This record gives sequence, C-alpha cells and structure tokens, in this order.
Amino acid sequence: MTTQSDMRIDKWLWHARFFRSRSLATQFCNMGRLRVDGAIINKAHFLARPDMVLTFSRGRQVQIIKIIALSTRRGPATEAQTLYQDLSPALYSRPTEAKTAIAGRRTLGSGRPTKRERRKLDQFLKN
Repeated sequence: MTTQSDMRIDKWLWHARFFRSRSLATQFCNMGRLRVDGAIINKAHFLARPDMVLTFSRGRQVQIIKIIALSTRRGPATEAQTLYQDLSPALYSRPTEAKTAIAGRRTLGSGRPTKRERRKLDQFLKN
C-alpha cells in the first residue's frame, strides 16, 4: 500500500483480487455494471480514490465495497483484503451462505432424477 492519491478503477479491482486478470476488470468496467458512489461508471480509466463506495453484482450476489487504500502491486489475498471494507448485505457476507442462497434446492419431481433416485427406481422396477 502506498500514499498515492488515485488509481485507475480497473487496476484497483484487479489489485483487490475481484478479477483474475486486469483485462477482465477492464471489460467489466466498460460494460457499465459498476457504480461509484451511486453513479454508473462505463470507463475503465475512471480514477479510484480512498473512501469511494463501489457497488456491483457478480452473478446474483451484490457487492458493496468501500475503498480503504490503494496499492502499487497485486499482492497476496491477505494484503488485498486490507484494501477494502465489505459493506455487502449480511446474507452474502459468508461465501457458503451465498452459494446455498443462490443454488437453492431442487423441488421433487422437477428435472432429471438424481443418482439416488435412479437407483431407487431401478431397484423398484427389478422387483
């Protein structure tokens, strides 16, 4: 982390490890799916500063991130987590809860049978 005053938003998203590559972060910013302090940003060269609040969705999960610091390099995950504060709703604060909330459960009788259901059906048809 340094004391620089601003940095490109796509570069900061990459440094904070929200995207695996900088080009993916650039594409995301250019698509207009990122909000900074409530305003839609559609240019990757927008300058990020500390205390800005970013809002974006990844899948069904909405992430609200407050920029705390800027970095000069893309470091390890522990260092990246010090760059921001997660203000996302409590439902999505834990990754396991988010996955179960998104995936849900399949209702009985809808879609293909599971392996267990197929085994039971095969066993029933044999008898």
